[in-house]
Amino acid sequence: MSLTGPMPPDSSASGLRATPDHGPHRRQKAMEPDGMRTDFQRDRDRIIHCKAFRRLEGKTQVFLAPEGDHFRTRLTHTLEVTQVARTLARALHLNEDLTEAIALGHDLGHTPFGHIGERTLNELMPDGFAHNLQSVRVAQVLERDGEGLNLTEEVLDGIANHSGDLVPATPEGECVRRADRIAYLNHDLDDALRGGVLRPHDIPMDLLRILGETHGQRIATMVQDLVDHSRGGPHLEMSETVETAMHELRLFMFERVYREGWRAEQEEKCDHVLRNMFRYYLDHPMEMPEEYLFIAYREGTDRAVCDFLSGMTDRYAIRTFNRLFVPSAFPSS
Repeated sequence: MSLTGPMPPDSSASGLRATPDHGPHRRQKAMEPDGMRTDFQRDRDRIIHCKAFRRLEGKTQVFLAPEGDHFRTRLTHTLEVTQVARTLARALHLNEDLTEAIALGHDLGHTPFGHIGERTLNELMPDGFAHNLQSVRVAQVLERDGEGLNLTEEVLDGIANHSGDLVPATPEGECVRRADRIAYLNHDLDDALRGGVLRPHDIPMDLLRILGETHGQRIATMVQDLVDHSRGGPHLEMSETVETAMHELRLFMFERVYREGWRAEQEEKCDHVLRNMFRYYLDHPMEMPEEYLFIAYREGTDRAVCDFLSGMTDRYAIRTFNRLFVPSAFPSS
């Protein structure tokens, strides 16, 4: 299948059209029809029940190993993206099941320690690393002991193109791409306020006037604006006013939260953990689980090590690092 995005839109397009439930939804392996579920419902169920989805609970969103119970994880981020994306799909009369499947699977390949881990693996891998493409790899290659989840082409395309430079081939994929940004900007801002990294008066007043003063108001503004300006067009669009405000909010978050020095020490530690484990398993591949030895044989040791490390939760990565590099007390007799 192709994951290179669609051809340039036809100028004669008359508006957003829902992807039909029934049709030639291609998979790597043909499947008999299900009497109760559509193809996209089956994809959703396969994603929810896979191991990579469950591990999202133990992966960082922004705050590393927070002590409070109310900070987002990669799993709660995924659920919030799914909620926003389904709201968009329903309001625009698109396929909600396809939208939900893409949203639930969009971060299956994310690394431990959030984008810190992604940056480190991108530097270590000869061909780079991107979590959206790793999510496709998880679905196609790594799950079910190498058999993959056998998802439809439409779901895989939406997962691959939820970030990056390419546009998803379906409007449902566009819903997830938009919902991802709406969700993370707003919940990361909420977490930064809760964690004391930001104070309410730090947020520029111009943005509050346009987007809203509360978490719920800001999400509602962005979603409603998308719906209002996407009807009748070939793609999801925002008004220039809200799009600009959202862009300014993103710049503000990168300056004050994502790139600010408040977590620099922790980032260095996360980078140290992954770099040293990467080198260790390159030199000792036989210590990885058997499934990764087969990958090493077929695709190279660096690919296998990357798959192994990127699938770890934060806790498992730290525990493995301690086992490999931190001396243990000598047992008493």
